[in-house]
Amino acid sequence: MASNPSPVFAYVILYVKDVAKSTAFYAKAFGCNVRRLDESHRWGELESGKTTIAFTPVHQRETDRITGAVQDPWSGRERPPVELCFAYVDVDAAYKRAVENGAMSVSEPEEKEWGQKVGYVRDIDGIVVRMGSHVSPPKQHHQD
Repeated sequence: MASNPSPVFAYVILYVKDVAKSTAFYAKAFGCNVRRLDESHRWGELESGKTTIAFTPVHQRETDRITGAVQDPWSGRERPPVELCFAYVDVDAAYKRAVENGAMSVSEPEEKEWGQKVGYVRDIDGIVVRMGSHVSPPKQHHQD
């Protein structure tokens, strides 16, 4: 038995209204490759680097019974307690592509004080997706 297990962050699972539709939306709007969509359309996966983004229906008897029902936000001013973030070299182009393919604009990309360009959209299920540039490493301060 390992004395110091080191977990690997493997999945982010999004509970969505229509697995096939959400899988296709993310592929088209954000440029992700579809790894898998099962025949029942109850599970879909996207390739997104080291962590897989997976989709499953909002209500599943097995999951609801074990962990409780998924709660939807009450209004457009509320959001689920999760946010996805994709890093892009060209945030403006990625943001434009997402909006042109059905993402709802929340905030156009802008430069942040920490050296990152960031914009926000909502996906077809209302989940907030942050689209940002890679964060620049902090500047080294030399003491003389």
